[in-house]
Amino acid sequence: MSDYIEAGGLSVNAHLYEFINNQVLPGLEIDGDAFWAGFGEIVADLAPKNRALVAKRDDLQTKIDKYYLDNRGKEQDMDAYKSFLSEIGYLVPEGPKFSIDTSNVDLEIATVAGAQLVVPVNNARYALNAANARWGSLYDALYGTDALSQDGGAEITKGYNPVRGDKVIAWARDFLNKSAPIDGAWEDITKLHVENDMLVISMKDGSSVGLANPAQFAGYCGDPAAPNAVLLKKNGLHVEIVIDASSPIGKADGAGISDLILESAMTVIMDFEDSVTAVDSEDKVLVYSNWMGLLKGDLEETLEKGGKTITRKLNSDREYIGANGKPLSLRGRSLMLSRNVGQLMTNPAIHYDGGKHIPECIMDGVISSLIGLYDVGPNGNHGNSVEGSLYIVNPKMHGPEEVAFVVAMFDRVETLLSLPSNTIKMGIMDEERRTTVNLKECIRVAKNRVVFINTGFLDRTGDEIHTAMEAGPMIRKGDMKQAAWIHAYENWNVDIGLECGLNGHAQIGKGMWAMPDLMADMLEQKIAHPKAGANTAWVPSPTAATLHATHYHQVNVAEEQAKIATRGRASLDDILSVPIASRPNWTPEDIQHELDNNAQGILGYVVRWIDAGVGCSKVPDINDVGLMEDRATLRISSQHMANWWHHDICTEAQIMETMKRMAGVVDAQNADDSTYTPMCDDLDNSIAFKAACDLVLKGRVQPSGYTEPILHAARLVYKAQA
Repeated sequence: MSDYIEAGGLSVNAHLYEFINNQVLPGLEIDGDAFWAGFGEIVADLAPKNRALVAKRDDLQTKIDKYYLDNRGKEQDMDAYKSFLSEIGYLVPEGPKFSIDTSNVDLEIATVAGAQLVVPVNNARYALNAANARWGSLYDALYGTDALSQDGGAEITKGYNPVRGDKVIAWARDFLNKSAPIDGAWEDITKLHVENDMLVISMKDGSSVGLANPAQFAGYCGDPAAPNAVLLKKNGLHVEIVIDASSPIGKADGAGISDLILESAMTVIMDFEDSVTAVDSEDKVLVYSNWMGLLKGDLEETLEKGGKTITRKLNSDREYIGANGKPLSLRGRSLMLSRNVGQLMTNPAIHYDGGKHIPECIMDGVISSLIGLYDVGPNGNHGNSVEGSLYIVNPKMHGPEEVAFVVAMFDRVETLLSLPSNTIKMGIMDEERRTTVNLKECIRVAKNRVVFINTGFLDRTGDEIHTAMEAGPMIRKGDMKQAAWIHAYENWNVDIGLECGLNGHAQIGKGMWAMPDLMADMLEQKIAHPKAGANTAWVPSPTAATLHATHYHQVNVAEEQAKIATRGRASLDDILSVPIASRPNWTPEDIQHELDNNAQGILGYVVRWIDAGVGCSKVPDINDVGLMEDRATLRISSQHMANWWHHDICTEAQIMETMKRMAGVVDAQNADDSTYTPMCDDLDNSIAFKAACDLVLKGRVQPSGYTEPILHAARLVYKAQA
């Protein structure tokens, strides 16, 4: 059999073709010939337009490079700079006021603020855990992490430590005091029961009290006189109080409470992009197969844990008796969005026009939507979207033209699949400078589809560095978060989102907490995201989602957004200010420390990407702090090193010495992994080491500073050799 099969004017890898024809289409009652013919027409029409848009990025960058070269060393004339950006079409005119008009949006996106997980969809176990992270144990999240100190005998031990358990219970009771206040303290209750559709709380002193806000009582399970669970609600989020006096924890509790189960990750992004290593048809079929299993509801993963075989599958919905005495069903799974690949990359899984590789954004747009019919099609199960919408997050779009391209693609896909107009909803990731400065117009062209915007420090900083590569040496990476542009960017995203009417209709998101082992710090710091007007923010694990959920009990995001809407818009001039060090005065030690930090992070991630095919994992940094890394980390670090080399802050020889030395550090950090091949055993022939070096040494000429072209090429070589 040929490796490729001709269909609809496309040459499709046989593995992908058979997956679509034998596994996807039969369950959807779609004719294969008609599907491929329509797919081929979309590619023939849109692929050249996509290539032109990508080429325009390079053309604009060339003009910006020349501007910086012509003005290097001069004080920035902001008016002249903005005029220049407008003349070349980088900065577009801002149109009149408007509000988005997106319909049929599920409440998890439109009205309920909460945590959001991002996981690689090609890892079935991670994907299932994330989808099931809608609900999480607060007791487990507190007990098993550093959210609570281990002082005073409260160490985390293999067996149950009652001292630590008491700390957990005290923290949880304090949480209830704040989230669901009563006339008294939750520490002093002895029983919960339901009378006349009201929650009655018995106290140690023999009195009975109710909730300060009776409307917070949402339901219960079991006998109303002695329920085994009581359901409360705050800011749209539910908390289930589990009552089991026979359990080890409940037995020692005055009211028999054994846990608090929090509604945690309201939404999850199933990632096809930055956190996966999908470089060919084999990889893409795994991505699409898992996505199909999630939407059909039959994805399972079997694993060994503690000497036992465990099968992971999607959770069922949760059933209660509502406060009104009628049955109440709550979703057991997070609402899922897919994050498709951006417009730069192509994939060899499908060829068109005499052998060109298909733009991956078109392939993902068509195939992920085709699979979406299992949820929202005529016979869809609506296991994901009650409202019948398909949610696709689109990364790395540069400005309104590229957003408009994706809107046009979605129009074509809906016609191909006979879906109602605007079934496919769009997430706009505000992670490219040209999108930031034109965010209002980006939202305008997608006003009938947009359900999500967000900020992302790493990618956005990588693009900032690459765009202004010729302006001068960038400030140190750690100083970026104090730069004027980043503060303005974060506020601007919220300001523009609120101006465009996203509040109550769509998510305004903030970025990832990247340190999954530092939950105490997260509890202290990440509350800043809902306070900043973000009704969702990224977390690295289900446990982190449960802990972050407590922030949305403390902060009413809708009220914060109403306050923020009255302030003045963030400064465009600040956003356009370039974070260069006009008079670098770093010591040799400062410079070397910066290079070490960047190089170690690049190598630690790249070696897993190339050798193990792992696109997202907890990678130890130079101080052995585990960070959840994906390609965005590489972009900022490689661009920063490339910038310093370009401006003679360091030399090529210094970069190579640093990379070789840090390869030894990374090898040592992976010494306990029996499957790991040390780079230093043969640096000259290590594909991963060479790719990591290329990300820096060739970083200045990479399109928009992206890492994908080098990584994909290296991974394909590695797979061919393996």
